[in-house]
Amino acid sequence: MRWRLLTLRVLRLRHAHTSAPKRLRPYQETCLESCLDALKGGSTKIGVSLPTGAGKTVVFVSLLERLHALSTNPEATRSLVIVNSIELARQAADQARKHSPHWTVEIEQGARYTASGLADVTVATFQTLLRTPRLQKFDPAGLKAIIVDEAHHAAAPSYRHILSHFNSSIKNPHAVKDAEDETAGSAVAPTKHSVPIIGFSATFSRHDGLALGSVFDRIVYHRDFLDMIKEQWLCNVRFTCVQADINLKEVTINSATGDYNPTSLANVINTETLNSLVVQTWLDKSNDRKSTLVFCVNLSHVRELTQTFRDAGIDARYVHSKTPAAERKLLVEGFKAGEYPVLVNCAILTEGADVPNIDCVIVARPTRSRNVMVQMIGRGMRLSPETGKKDCQIIDFVDIAGRAPGLVSTPTLFGLDPSEVVDDESLESLEERAQEQTKEVNVGFAVKDANASLEVPSPESVTYVDYDNPFAFIGECCGTTPIIHQLSPLAWVSVGGETYILECVGAGFIRVQPLKDPEEPEAKFQAYYIPATRDKATAKMFKLSPYLRPRHIMRAQNLEQAIRGSDLYAKNTVVKGPRFHGLMRRAKWRKQPATENQKTFVASRWNKAPKYAQGETTHDAAHSLRIQKLTKGEAANVITRIKHGAMSRYEYKMKAMKKEEQLLLKELRRQAREVVTVGPLTTH
Repeated sequence: MRWRLLTLRVLRLRHAHTSAPKRLRPYQETCLESCLDALKGGSTKIGVSLPTGAGKTVVFVSLLERLHALSTNPEATRSLVIVNSIELARQAADQARKHSPHWTVEIEQGARYTASGLADVTVATFQTLLRTPRLQKFDPAGLKAIIVDEAHHAAAPSYRHILSHFNSSIKNPHAVKDAEDETAGSAVAPTKHSVPIIGFSATFSRHDGLALGSVFDRIVYHRDFLDMIKEQWLCNVRFTCVQADINLKEVTINSATGDYNPTSLANVINTETLNSLVVQTWLDKSNDRKSTLVFCVNLSHVRELTQTFRDAGIDARYVHSKTPAAERKLLVEGFKAGEYPVLVNCAILTEGADVPNIDCVIVARPTRSRNVMVQMIGRGMRLSPETGKKDCQIIDFVDIAGRAPGLVSTPTLFGLDPSEVVDDESLESLEERAQEQTKEVNVGFAVKDANASLEVPSPESVTYVDYDNPFAFIGECCGTTPIIHQLSPLAWVSVGGETYILECVGAGFIRVQPLKDPEEPEAKFQAYYIPATRDKATAKMFKLSPYLRPRHIMRAQNLEQAIRGSDLYAKNTVVKGPRFHGLMRRAKWRKQPATENQKTFVASRWNKAPKYAQGETTHDAAHSLRIQKLTKGEAANVITRIKHGAMSRYEYKMKAMKKEEQLLLKELRRQAREVVTVGPLTTH
């Protein structure tokens, strides 16, 4: 009897050693080949980008099985897998044991798990490896590879501190600290090894600016989640975008991450009205769903939204960062077993959650990060035919008018306008809408270009005139914006800020400017006449103002009324008779050469102006020629603008525009960092 039992055990052991490996999907095989080719080619730091549900763990466990020790170092037969949570550690260890039962597999995590450092595969949390004694037990000479799961974290200083122990080409950000510790005898000894490091992530990019190129040389394989859905490796998805009465423009943005500040966001999102809207939307759209995962902003939002679900008679439970590990495990296992329909969380199940039965995801926390959005909706994209899952409903909430720049939502994922209405639509229908919009835009441009080509020949160059620039009209005759040119024949001059000046040939000037008076909401503009009291030389001598107090002319509902009413006032009250013709834009005096005093004044102010106000001609010769060719009318326009504060307004405007441009470039760079492509990674 004992002999038979012994024989049975031996047969089982042999079967375990010789069991056929799990058959991989075609893209997984291609991914493995890309990794092996890169490693054979001498690369030691490579990245793999696979979406949630693509089987990253299966891929890297299979990769470790196919990797062999280098002929130059036959002792390097072990592997280390670095993860960022105990849940991921358990998942990876279970998958390794299942895939290769002949391996010894250990976990290194806190006080709960202590590894020997000699197992075939050790799965360790990065938090534990930050402790020097725990890290030192893993001899780089005995490792054939290191896997970094959720590798978009790897650029963080904590990860680089660990990885530099195994690969000397990775700079240790704590090198100075280590040097100090070495004096005390507790530092990690510098390594000369180059253990291959392979990173796996569903979002192989960072929106906080830390360069993944500081750890990985290149990405050798990338697969987008949209392609995975089309090829039916991930489940079908139904999208619904709920436009809520919220204003995300008031929410502050974290300068480090580029995403919304959680506290500020919670003040806008965590309200009784919005929480009720989330629950009502679930009741209307998804109450037949078996397993709904909800993403919230912060802990307070988690608790209050969960209570709102419960008040509606729905069995909802929640997990967050302060939920004890044992309780969290029971809650997730119960949710996975279908014991209750709604699980509310905050930043806990964004990464690494393997709950295939999730058939509805509610994004109740708006984000500016495509990575975060994809991580959240990716939780529901795993296939689960055994639970009867056919597809996954994705519901996200955005502000009602799409006012928040940079917001990532269902429409923006497909290149649509954020204000687009999306109600229970499929991936295919959203892509069709995006394609139709692209066609309409292209056709619109084509028709416009065709019509334009029939009317006028294509210009060789295009000149954009900035009408707030005090020097913009040097070389032109009109001296004001086109709209004023149409409204009046008089020589009105724009001085910026929708303010216009009419010089009255020695009799003072008329000013038209915007009016903001809550007592007269219908009036939009007001006009004043400022009379001259004495000649400028006398006023300057006695240090007096050459003008009297302003006289109110009128208030008007629009600019046209204000300008035309001021024209009549100038003709009938200020400059009567033949002298009125001197106010005309086409007056003869305006075409005469500018006086020397005019040219000297314009030249001195132009030289002091910022370069962006000087125009294209900054060369001395061209500059002098342009000044010499000024007419009296052109010079008068420039002088009027400068006298009435156009230069300071223009400088203020340009500074604001420059700041806005810098913010836009920063935003574009942030968005560009979230685009993943196969190829080299930058170190900045």
